[in-house]
Amino acid sequence: MRIDLNSDLGESFGAWTLGDDEALMPVITSANVACGFHAGDPGVMRRTVELARRHGVAVGAHPGFQDLAGFGRREMRCSVRDIEDLVVYQVGALAAIAAAQGVRLQHVKAHGALYNMACVDQGLAAAIARATAAVDRSLILFGLPGSALIQEGRREGLRVAAEVFADRAYLADGALVPRTREGSVIHDRDEVVARAVRMARDRAVTAIDGRVVALEADTLCVHGDTPGAGALARAIRAALESSGVTVTALVP
Repeated sequence: MRIDLNSDLGESFGAWTLGDDEALMPVITSANVACGFHAGDPGVMRRTVELARRHGVAVGAHPGFQDLAGFGRREMRCSVRDIEDLVVYQVGALAAIAAAQGVRLQHVKAHGALYNMACVDQGLAAAIARATAAVDRSLILFGLPGSALIQEGRREGLRVAAEVFADRAYLADGALVPRTREGSVIHDRDEVVARAVRMARDRAVTAIDGRVVALEADTLCVHGDTPGAGALARAIRAALESSGVTVTALVP
């Protein structure tokens, strides 16, 4: 039994610092690096890849809407062609920065509103899958289990990874509870750790209405902007390993 432990990193930009990448990187196995649209900038991207390389952490691109002010969490209406272009642009930029340090990207995980919209919109998901394949067909595409992202990634011939979130509440259909709703984010550390172990070991989660939802789980996310994310990630990894779950990147 194994699972990848990922986190959204490299989200500082300019004079602004966000997240605790230094504390998270020694614990996680895959880093989703912001590509400059919702967060990050070229220097931050370079430093984040360098930090990941130092710790033996796999690197993935984390493309989002061009929305620094809203941190990429506001829905934007773009054409399918525009979505393809913005994903190619961001993944390509990070791939070049990574290549300059001898690192090859492992995966692509859309960020925020783009991710949530693409999980239910086949056209958006197909655009992201096509863009990913256009840059590098060996890249793994992340998405919610059973979502349009997973379906379209497979249709495009990509390897896919079903992603789960221990600190997010779920609906009975396996979708995440929107952040606009109360209780969408779980803050109790012990509860988050217990949910992480259950997701990895039993492939299940209890939805917000009390129903048990079966979930595929290839990779588990710890949000890098959560206060105390480093300590939370350490607690999750320790609990996973003590439960017999091997924590490892998706590509050796």
